[in-house]
Amino acid sequence: MKSKFPLSEKYIDFINTVNVSAEFLEGTTASGKTTVGAGVKFMRMVSASPKKLHLIAAKTVGKAEETIIQQDNGILDLHNNAKYYGNGDKDYTLAHIKFEDKIIYILGYDKRDKWEMVLGAQFGCVYIDEVNTANIEFVREISTRNDYLLATLNPDDPSLPVYKEFINRSRPFKKYLKDIPNEILNELKEEPVPNWRYWFFSFADNLSLTPEMIEKKKASAPKGTKLFKNKIQGLRGRATGLVFSNFDYATHVVSKEKLQKDVKEGEVRFIMYSAGLDTAYSSKSSDTISMEFQGITDERKLIVLDERVYNNAELQTPIAPSDTAKNFVDFLERNRAEWGLARNVFVDSADQATMQELNKYKRQHPNVYIFNNAYKKLKIIDRINLQLGWLHTGHYLVSDSCKEHIRELENYAWKDDKDNEPEDANDHTINASQYGWIPYASKIGTEERRHESE
Repeated sequence: MKSKFPLSEKYIDFINTVNVSAEFLEGTTASGKTTVGAGVKFMRMVSASPKKLHLIAAKTVGKAEETIIQQDNGILDLHNNAKYYGNGDKDYTLAHIKFEDKIIYILGYDKRDKWEMVLGAQFGCVYIDEVNTANIEFVREISTRNDYLLATLNPDDPSLPVYKEFINRSRPFKKYLKDIPNEILNELKEEPVPNWRYWFFSFADNLSLTPEMIEKKKASAPKGTKLFKNKIQGLRGRATGLVFSNFDYATHVVSKEKLQKDVKEGEVRFIMYSAGLDTAYSSKSSDTISMEFQGITDERKLIVLDERVYNNAELQTPIAPSDTAKNFVDFLERNRAEWGLARNVFVDSADQATMQELNKYKRQHPNVYIFNNAYKKLKIIDRINLQLGWLHTGHYLVSDSCKEHIRELENYAWKDDKDNEPEDANDHTINASQYGWIPYASKIGTEERRHESE
């Protein structure tokens, strides 16, 4: 193999890592993931594999040719003994690379009839380019048909199934934990698969980039946009159509540990607490039963302090309204001990079954809480506008322990076909939070905007 570019220590470690069955490379644009991943590590694994058949998958065969096979520092450039047959040959009708004594099929995953052609085979090594854009059925199928899987991706909408089912089940080496943004590190929480490795690469890992080249790339995307967040910062999040487009993890997420310390030292003073409950009992959807506990400070800041989320689709024994009543009171009691008392709490008014169970539970187990129907006369668009304003002025903050609320703030989106109407998804903790703050909206935000919520 010819090497025409310098390698960072991290890339050298990545190339030399053994005893792995899958590796996922995420990060910024122009970080070198494709060049080193496909051209070096993948080809090394192919060479070491005892199997004859291997696979490279990209959106289209043409895309694979352009970005993986034929470009500068592509596979053909780095490996003199690799020969590409774009139209197949007499022995193999599909596009393929002959390398040593191996065959590497080239496949497009954009059309089902194309990738279904190879599903009968077992492969030694599989490389998937931009796996976040691949057909998830293809990823599921091919993941069981290889000894080694290598996939690259630029950060995308973290609610995509590829994250939950694949990326977030891999784990990084401790040596490189510090290089991974906290937003991403917090999402690597699905049940891990042994020998699945996660790598995060940035501009700093591509030693062929000069400082001037890096600055030029950074300037190509406007700061504050999701394009900048995805491509330049390497952070996950939907690229378009976001409701809370001004939500920024670094600005609006606060450390629970530091917050507790600041409260103890008097740096942060809460004047009141509230809580909201939004319910959804379906066992066939991603809808959740969401509880949010929040406080309002003497500086007119709303801070979401704690959450508890249940999804019946993930539970062997589904939760009923009677279970929710007990769970909600337990949630409130835990937060009363940790933060303070939220006497008035607010429940989805569309769910009178849960409200009846809460009142029944209170009769059987007397407690100090007043269960109120959520006030819904404030239209959704008006709630959103208030929150956008509070985010802009720094008056809406979230504890880093509230991971589901953070995820929803980063993914709550507008409907494509309707103005001023959000999708009915990624909104259950958002609804619960709104139920909790709507009655106290006049106590939140700058004085200049106060009249808007009165």
